[in-house]
Amino acid sequence: MAVVTETGSLYSTPVAFVYVFNLIIGVGALTMPKAFADAGWLVAAVFTCVLCFISFVTATFMVEAMAAANALLRLQEKKLTVSAAGKSVSSEIAPDEEQPLLITAEFHGMDLYKITRRVEMGQMANLFFSKVGVRLFYFCIALYLYGDLAIYAAAVPKSLTRVACNSPTNETSSSSTRHCWGSITEINVYRVFLAIFTLTLGPFAFFNVQKTKYLQIFTSVMRWIAFILMIVLACVRIVKDKPHHDIPVAEFSGLPNFFGVCVYSFMCQHSIPSLITPMRSKSRVMQLFFADFAVVLVFYALLSFTGIFAFSKDDLKDLYTLNFWGTAGEFVGYFLALFPVFTLSTNFPIISITLRDNLKNLFFREGHQYSWAVDRIVFPLATITLPILVAFVTQNLEILVGVTGSYAGAGVQYVIPACLVYFGRKQVQEQTGFYDNKHRSPFGRSLWVMCVIAWAVVCVAFVTANHIITKK
Repeated sequence: MAVVTETGSLYSTPVAFVYVFNLIIGVGALTMPKAFADAGWLVAAVFTCVLCFISFVTATFMVEAMAAANALLRLQEKKLTVSAAGKSVSSEIAPDEEQPLLITAEFHGMDLYKITRRVEMGQMANLFFSKVGVRLFYFCIALYLYGDLAIYAAAVPKSLTRVACNSPTNETSSSSTRHCWGSITEINVYRVFLAIFTLTLGPFAFFNVQKTKYLQIFTSVMRWIAFILMIVLACVRIVKDKPHHDIPVAEFSGLPNFFGVCVYSFMCQHSIPSLITPMRSKSRVMQLFFADFAVVLVFYALLSFTGIFAFSKDDLKDLYTLNFWGTAGEFVGYFLALFPVFTLSTNFPIISITLRDNLKNLFFREGHQYSWAVDRIVFPLATITLPILVAFVTQNLEILVGVTGSYAGAGVQYVIPACLVYFGRKQVQEQTGFYDNKHRSPFGRSLWVMCVIAWAVVCVAFVTANHIITKK
């Protein structure tokens, strides 16, 4: 069989564990302590455990859907081989009635579900969904990436503004009234940095850029150093200063936003195909995800609990790294305050190019070719304009992360994996007459799929109702 295998160097299960861990631990983690405090420590702790478990379930769905997609691609290639060899059935029998039987006889008992080809979410949607389903998929992905870019566009200038203006960590006045450089207000300095950020990184949306291996290593090392530093510094502050703890047990008004932050913080489903396919052995991939999510859960608990005990509720920043500006040593304060600048700036071009390509797929019509101006000018401008405008209007990262996670994030993390695994099972079953996927999720019953979708619908409805009631 002519099955295209994954190109590039393969890596071991421990290396895959590190890659998945680094993927999950992102900018969402920096907003966790503030969201934790706003929701109440007990409610937030319980909710974090529940959302971590459901994210683990949908991660196993993605692995099963990848295996089903590999099986369907093998079946399609087998059909082409049968047809080319002149083994098609007689004109009295429809090909669709006999070819699956030939394929079933040859593949039964063989490794039909072996994951050797990287099948991204978009390709799986094209394999499993109808035309309407494919459009909805790309629409949801585009919304999520728009939110992602808006978060990045706000986080980087905000960090630069804090350092440039030497803002105190316990300010009470608004950034629109605080002065930074002479008569220039802090909000205007933020907008200057946003303009510089746009002019520096925005043009990458017009070109093609690939993330290099060394860039991944650099950002991973920076991430580990920054998060470990924040946990250690918070623990030192707790032991040394014994600050007053004023975080409530439960604050249900903060729960809707916490849901969005938590969904965003556990996001990895969209990149699972890129990380799992190059693994040498995929026999223990489910155990790998269980270990990753367990470690991430402990990591978030350490970060959040040390944060809420080290700082009062009013002092906690929506970007947690800013809490250490002026409270730690000068070098450490600069490093943590500028941490989002280092890591997020390198990801912004990659995500903008991904969004641009998804927008092209969303509006693509069969037999239609984009003109040069639309392809090279309109789509890149459409990619970066909206996130920059959102960042210009608000720099509240907790709200940006919460809204992105609550809506588009819930679709990408819950609804899409559940639909992919459901329709993937159905299509393979129809093609072969059996379904013995060795990568089948431990949560293989259709009831789990329905429960995940129902959970997503209930949570989004709850968040929306809260926004309407509170007039946010």
